[in-house]
Amino acid sequence: MPRQLPCKPGAERAKRRPDIILSFRAEAPAGLLEFLIQSMPDRKRTTVKDYLKHRQVMVDGVVTTQWDTAVETGSEVRVNTSREFQTFSNPRIKIVYEDDDIIVVNKGYGLLSVGTDSKRDGTAYSILRDYVKRVDPRQKLFIVHRLDQHTSGLMMFAKTAEAKETMQHNWNNMVLERRYVAVVEGGAPDPSEGIVRSRLAENAEHVVYVTDDAEAGREAVTEYRTLAARGNYALVELQLATGRKNQIRVHMQQIGHPIAGDRKYGAATAPIRRLALHARTLRFVHPRTRRDMNFSTPVPASFKSLV
Repeated sequence: MPRQLPCKPGAERAKRRPDIILSFRAEAPAGLLEFLIQSMPDRKRTTVKDYLKHRQVMVDGVVTTQWDTAVETGSEVRVNTSREFQTFSNPRIKIVYEDDDIIVVNKGYGLLSVGTDSKRDGTAYSILRDYVKRVDPRQKLFIVHRLDQHTSGLMMFAKTAEAKETMQHNWNNMVLERRYVAVVEGGAPDPSEGIVRSRLAENAEHVVYVTDDAEAGREAVTEYRTLAARGNYALVELQLATGRKNQIRVHMQQIGHPIAGDRKYGAATAPIRRLALHARTLRFVHPRTRRDMNFSTPVPASFKSLV
């Protein structure tokens, strides 16, 4: 039997009846149309096709209209029998995955993750907050972690206080992998791969620096690996063992290979007119279902063009 998800009705003034959303979990690989027909034997084939046609079907958090979409073992398929799923479109941020607990996005460079004293709107948080409230005026959005304004890539928000608290209170255990790619100056690092370990502190000008003072600094560990190099630039993959502010940027400066475009931390050039740092992979344990959630994005084409 399908599990009917509890859906909050909109505020009374919105006069919006609650959606009826059915949720199914795949026990074996299948094509989407075949899976839906088997999962909803009480629905006519034409009705199931209409659900697809009218954007009422979502596979692992992504709305699809393709009948032959692959459904993998463990995938969640949701069907909104009331109306089409609310879709999201913004040139600076893309939703990679969404369910009742979390939203994973690919953030564009130059976009603030959250507001500051001088800027509250037009951030990743405010854009997504407005989106979830269009779906349900009572829905809230919570910050789990952040990316620097000029870093692009994957980050996650929570849709419930429980999900936020679970992720933040158990961050080191819940987050299984965080990988970045960057273009650094000075050619290929020597050695081509290694681990950078130091204590980082922040001064009054909000510049993070390396220190030997155990009381002032917090330990930061970054693993790097060179993927390609040409001339003055190298493409490196970086994995975080800790999540300190500006950690990758400071560590690359520390080994003599600042990230291209990073004037704040020693770069001399800006060949693509942006900080050449991208959060490529985010893997974590789902805060409610405990599923292994693994997301990756391609290396930006502008990065590849330099090496």
